Amino acid sequence: SRGLKQVELFLSDGVVGMKTALMQTYPKAHFQRCLVHVMRNICAKARVEEREAIMNEFKQVHQKSNKQEGITVLHSFYSKWQKAYKHAIQNV
Repeated sequence: SRGLKQVELFLSDGVVGMKTALMQTYPKAHFQRCLVHVMRNICAKARVEEREAIMNEFKQVHQKSNKQEGITVLHSFYSKWQKAYKHAIQNV
């Protein structure tokens, strides 16, 4: 009713059904899970003794000054942690 035609990006905590509902209403929009919720999900599935290390490495992705550096660090993160935590990082 206010004239909104298209949304570019949705950030959400991952509520079940939210992404599907948003994509039906705004099919061109991108969907991104909230960084805090992604980190909480990883922590919940990581071994206690590895949580600090995995979080410090994951935070590096978002602290890079440009997209290409972030992608490089993300690929390194995947390479290191995917075998042990595939279930936790598959949707990062």
